[in-house]
Amino acid sequence: MRKSFMVCLLAMFLMASMSIQALASGGGQLTESKTAIILASFGTTVPEAVSAITNIQAKVKKAFPGVPVKVTFTSNIIRSVWKERQADAKTWLGKGIPEEILYVRNIIATFGDLREEGYTDIIVQPTHMFFMEQSHDLTSYVNAMRSIRTMKQKWMPFHKIAMGRPALGTVGPQYDYHEDVEKAIKTLADDFAMAKKNKATLVYMGHGNEHWSTGIYSETAKAMREMYPAVKTIIGSVEGYPSIDDVLKCLSRTKGDKVILKPFMIVAGDHATNDMASEEDDSWKTLIEEQGLKVMPVLKGLGSNDAFAGIFVEHIRDAAKDAGIALK
Repeated sequence: MRKSFMVCLLAMFLMASMSIQALASGGGQLTESKTAIILASFGTTVPEAVSAITNIQAKVKKAFPGVPVKVTFTSNIIRSVWKERQADAKTWLGKGIPEEILYVRNIIATFGDLREEGYTDIIVQPTHMFFMEQSHDLTSYVNAMRSIRTMKQKWMPFHKIAMGRPALGTVGPQYDYHEDVEKAIKTLADDFAMAKKNKATLVYMGHGNEHWSTGIYSETAKAMREMYPAVKTIIGSVEGYPSIDDVLKCLSRTKGDKVILKPFMIVAGDHATNDMASEEDDSWKTLIEEQGLKVMPVLKGLGSNDAFAGIFVEHIRDAAKDAGIALK
């Protein structure tokens, strides 16, 4: 009896030892589920605009205090700029740039880092406005990670990978994007109150895309005018339709002499500071002023709006629920 007990005890010790060694190796079997969130932002090179991204991150961290929230930039060009700035890291960190932004990782590296840290269930939440080129490409990366199949199930690098939808929703029937648009517009009530108070037309500048329909902007502008009928609202885009020419045509038919100009983007980055609000001959501000209108630019990205940032928290909840991922 004593001998059998000792053999059983030894077996239990060996099994425990093997489990510890497997976890320590970084390539061992994934047993206990651990959840992490990746916030995938287009990114920005403008230091003052970074706070819009970190504000969203802060809101997500507050909502899910037991879950790490990593930031990645989906724009290769923007990441390359920050990589160059790493050579003068002390200066940028001294300006208040978070280390995670200065050394921002791409989506593949971020997945790798989380795998090495033992995280098994990943929620990727894009902070894009709608499902266009950036979200399409991000989905390809996420699907590539999902497609990994090892010979044995126990050696799979991840248990579950989910992807949330952008601010204004996505394609497909599961979530009605019209409802997402309506929820987003409600978070912008202060913008419409400001325009009404100043008796001004509200003009938003979206990023847009030359390779993907941006009809979502026209739909959103229509919904804005229905929800806030006292304010004339126009949305244009830097790329694609509606362009600044379309915006100018609308303004030519609008009564009043004031325009509030705001970015319809997560950050007030390069497009907002240069293409929208600068004194350059081809900036939106200059072109609108040439029509005899007074322009009041507001350099504040939507990510700085706490209510708008909260949209991503809810989309993370939805993605986690759909995938059966636990959030604490």
